[in-house]
Amino acid sequence: MMNLKYSIGIDVSKKDFHCCLSVIDSSQKVTVKSSRKLSNSPGGFKEFLAWIKQHQKEELPLRIVMEATGVYHEQLAWFLHSKGLVLSILLPNKAKKYLQADGANSKNDSIDARGLAKIGAEKNLEPWTPGSEKLYELRHYTRQHQNLKETINVIGNQLEALTHAQFQSREVIKQLNKTIKLLEQQVAEMEKAMGKLVKTDKVLNLHYENITAIKGINLLSFCVIVAETNGFTLFKNSASLVKYSGYDVIENQSGKHIGKTKISKKGNSRIRRILFMPAFCAVRDDQPQFKSLYERVVERTGFKMKGYVAVQKKLLVMMYHLWKNEQRYNPQFNYLEKIIAPEKSRATHDKIPDGSFH
Repeated sequence: MMNLKYSIGIDVSKKDFHCCLSVIDSSQKVTVKSSRKLSNSPGGFKEFLAWIKQHQKEELPLRIVMEATGVYHEQLAWFLHSKGLVLSILLPNKAKKYLQADGANSKNDSIDARGLAKIGAEKNLEPWTPGSEKLYELRHYTRQHQNLKETINVIGNQLEALTHAQFQSREVIKQLNKTIKLLEQQVAEMEKAMGKLVKTDKVLNLHYENITAIKGINLLSFCVIVAETNGFTLFKNSASLVKYSGYDVIENQSGKHIGKTKISKKGNSRIRRILFMPAFCAVRDDQPQFKSLYERVVERTGFKMKGYVAVQKKLLVMMYHLWKNEQRYNPQFNYLEKIIAPEKSRATHDKIPDGSFH
C-alpha cells in the first residue's frame, strides 16, 4: 500500500506535551510510527523538530493537530507556524468525543495525542491562522478586568458582612474601602486600555463600529467576545461557535420520557457571562428582532431566563456574521423570516437572510 500523509497529534499541558506521529495509506489504514513526550519549552520545541525529521522517512504531506488548551498550546502553535508547518487547532473535547466514538474507553495524554494524530490523518482539517498579537493583548485586558470585578465583589461582600456584625473594626472597614477604591481605579484603567487598543487598530475599530451598532453591545462586551474567540478564527460556522460558547441545546427525551431541555454550559463561560446584560438591554430597548424572539420563547417555555438565553445566543451569532462579512448591523433587517421546523431543531434564533445587514 502507498502512504498518503503524515499526521502528528499533540496533547499539550502546562509543563510538557505528548506527540504521536502516524501515517495513513491508500487503504485508509492509520499506523502509529512513533510517540514521544517533550518539554513545553523552547528547548522542547527544537527537539520536536528534530524528532519529526528523524521519523519522516518519505516526502509526504505533514499535518499537525492539537487542541486549544487554555493558553498552554499557544507558544508551541506560534513556533510551528513560524517554521512553515501546517497546523490545525481543534476546539476542546473534539478528540475526546472522536475517541469515544472510535471505541476507546481510557483517556490519558498519550491516548489523546494518538487520537489527534488519527483525526489529522483521516480528515481534511482547516489550517490554523493565528490571530493578531493585539487580540492576545486584548484578552489579557478583558480577563484582568473580570478578575478585578470579581475581587471587588468578594471584598464588597466582606465589607457588607462586617458592617452588620455586632463588633466592628473601623481600621478593617477603612482598609477594605481603600482596597475597593484602588480596584475600581484599576478597572477603569483596563477599560481605557481596551478602548485605546481598539481605536488604534483599523481592523478592530471597523468591526467595533459595525457590531456596536447593536443596542446593548458596548466596548466591554465587544472586547470580551472578540478576545475569547480570537477574532472567530477557530470557527467555520456559527454552529461551532454556539457549541464553543456552551449555548448548544441538550435534550433529554426517550419514548414517553420527556426530561428538561437546556443548554450544555460546557463552553466558554466568559462569553455567556458577558452577554447577559446586552441581552437584557436588547429586550428592554424594544428592538423588534430581539424582543419578539424573547416573547416567543417565554410563551413556549414559561421561563423568562430561557428567553434571555435565546437572545444571548442570537446576539452571538449575529456578531459572528457581522464580523465575517465585515458588515454593519442594520436594525431594520427582515426579522419576521423564521427558521422552518423549530420543533426538530429547537432553534432559538431567527434566520438571518443573506445580505440583510447593510
